[in-house]
Amino acid sequence: MQNFMNSLSGWFLVAQILGLITIGFEFASYQIKNKSKYFLVTGVGSFFWLLMFFSMGMATGMDTQLSLIVAAIYSTFRNLVFWQIFKHNTPKSQEAGLIFLLIMIVVALTAGTFTVLNAPADVRWLHILGLITALGFVVGQYLPGVHYVRISVVFYALVVILTQTPLNILYGDFRWNVMGIAIEGAKILSVIAFYIKYSKEPHKPLIQLSKP
Repeated sequence: MQNFMNSLSGWFLVAQILGLITIGFEFASYQIKNKSKYFLVTGVGSFFWLLMFFSMGMATGMDTQLSLIVAAIYSTFRNLVFWQIFKHNTPKSQEAGLIFLLIMIVVALTAGTFTVLNAPADVRWLHILGLITALGFVVGQYLPGVHYVRISVVFYALVVILTQTPLNILYGDFRWNVMGIAIEGAKILSVIAFYIKYSKEPHKPLIQLSKP
């Protein structure tokens, strides 16, 4: 019994360390304007996120974390593929990126619909919000500019925070994931920090006249 408890606490500690590393990458990613660099940093962060869920599964039972592990694999794969697409930024890669985006939307919509249908009736509304904001975030990541991804991730993070608190009653008990809340909170704080810095930058005029 003592050996089991030591193994449990060991994997749990590893999960918390991986969660802190994830927070660092997630915060850093939303300070980056360049799309390819953003996707690289957030992709690496998603990989540590995946390792965190795997460690929690080793601590509490893999069945408790399986859906989260699948979501993290999806996120890591999506971010790293988008990294390569925006890194090359050619007409061919843009076409491939649009096709990949549509595939990712179909995958997310299918998985999200399944989750909504299997969610307890009392909190189904929360999972519907999660599905809508998740799809919005996937599209926002792909859209050009620095604003879509940051606006969409704030809405998505807020809904994810709700699912990690006692407001989300699942299987007759409360779920409270402090590290999950911290990771999503880091994204929101990073977006706030980005716009504070962004507001202080000199903005270029929409039309620049050439000098005579």
